[in-house]
Amino acid sequence: MNTGDVMGTGGSIVSFRKEVLSSVAKQCEKLMQQLGLKSPVRLKKYRSYRGNMGLAAENILQRQFKAEAPCEKWVTDITEFRAGGQKLYLSPILDLFNGEIVAWETACRPTEELVKRMLNKGLESLAEGEKPLLHSDQGWHYRIKSYQSALADKGLVQSMSRKGNCLDNAVMENFFGHLKEEMYYRRDYRSVEELENAVNEYITYWNQKRIKLSLGGLSPVEYRTEYQKAG
Repeated sequence: MNTGDVMGTGGSIVSFRKEVLSSVAKQCEKLMQQLGLKSPVRLKKYRSYRGNMGLAAENILQRQFKAEAPCEKWVTDITEFRAGGQKLYLSPILDLFNGEIVAWETACRPTEELVKRMLNKGLESLAEGEKPLLHSDQGWHYRIKSYQSALADKGLVQSMSRKGNCLDNAVMENFFGHLKEEMYYRRDYRSVEELENAVNEYITYWNQKRIKLSLGGLSPVEYRTEYQKAG
């Protein structure tokens, strides 16, 4: 079999899948209209960039999302939710070794204090000698002196995505996508308190029970535990 045959077959399969998905989407849309249902509204990504305030760090991570050990590479960001006419913001730290959320905080406003509390939780979780690289976008929270000083005091190296390039923090974006698809969209939260509880419950589930094929069918906590036992 030559390369042209393989590519031709693959192209046909992809084309067929696209046609099927398009047809299914149209049928679902038609059915939802008949039932008086609406598709969930996707929130625009929260943007924390406020110009060239503070100092931007270099993109040291360079999309090298694989880590060989826990607390070697961390990523962080902020995402926004809405419920009961109010907004809720989530600020987590994700370990690239196993996808575990090692620290997180929520608040009704995306303040410096929100990120400070999250960072303190993350730093408190570190064992002696652990100094992960911490990557983020160029949002103002990560460019202010207090944040950068807290990292420097603990010996952590800061890394930042290139301006306007969300793919430089793709793993964090992917987590937010799973979070919202699985516990937020298509659900009606009556208050931010109810939503906040759901977010906390989901992250606990994500860490302890949600299995990942990339981790050999283990949850992030199970994978880390097995690694530590082997060491």
